Amino acid sequence: MEQTGTAFTEERARAVLVAAARPSAAAPVSDASPDAAGARLLALGENAVFAVGDGLVVKIGRSAELLERAEREVLIAGWLAEHGVPAVRAATPRARLVDGHPVTYWVRLPEPVRSAGPADLAGLLRLVHALPEPSGPSAPVLPPRELLGGVERWLRLAGEAIDPADAAFLRDRRDGFAAAAAALTPRLPRGPIHGDALPRNVQVGPEGPVLVDLETFSTDLREHDLVVMALSRDRYGLDPAAYDTFTAAYGWDVREWDGCAVLRGARETASCAWVAQHAPANPAALAEFRRRVASLRDGDPTVRWYPF
Repeated sequence: MEQTGTAFTEERARAVLVAAARPSAAAPVSDASPDAAGARLLALGENAVFAVGDGLVVKIGRSAELLERAEREVLIAGWLAEHGVPAVRAATPRARLVDGHPVTYWVRLPEPVRSAGPADLAGLLRLVHALPEPSGPSAPVLPPRELLGGVERWLRLAGEAIDPADAAFLRDRRDGFAAAAAALTPRLPRGPIHGDALPRNVQVGPEGPVLVDLETFSTDLREHDLVVMALSRDRYGLDPAAYDTFTAAYGWDVREWDGCAVLRGARETASCAWVAQHAPANPAALAEFRRRVASLRDGDPTVRWYPF
């Protein structure tokens, strides 16, 4: 397993990619085995995502404790395919654990024909929010949306890079918002949600919009998926007109719901802690973390946050 405090860098992820290409008794060479030579890094956050070869994408998780989530994401992709929801498809039926990191393999999507917009996201969310709970022996078991569940792990990974007082402040916020969220009365029926509903998690190909990044799929308040865009408007500089396009396409503005402020506060807390995990290896992440936590301490909802 990855040792606590080990930075998850591109170099580390590439080493795992090389290891994943080696055959073993549990995972012999197959068509989905990655050729690490020439792999192109697509994203580096809680996962490292590489384009490999002609049609494969490899996702490498930050630590072994994410293996269960990675395995569930593969099952979710199959379940969405069965229900006709346009989404990324897994290239293999199981996740692997390689040098302490979960590794999953995905069919690479065609190059996007344009950037995804709020209306594209809203249309896909309407499809997801119409789905029944998964059922059947091969169906994924969707957990509740543990929006605040990663806070402790992210703060632990941040270690001494952040002020202990800031970590304690975020833990207190986590506990308060977790209790408040549990008491909410939703406006919409509970059920399957994406969990991180942003246009960046949609790719528009020749056949239309496709959902990607399925690891936060859950069953919970549908409002979770809608608060994400409301927070983008208020914190991340999303044009209000673009937000209006999203609500018009979805058919409802979550800000009309009296529980919106609670889910927003919970998401702000999680987003602040999420950045902290990158602070040990990235000064820009540390600066953004400090910006975010200061605005939460000051109770200032107008401070602009920047995507990381």
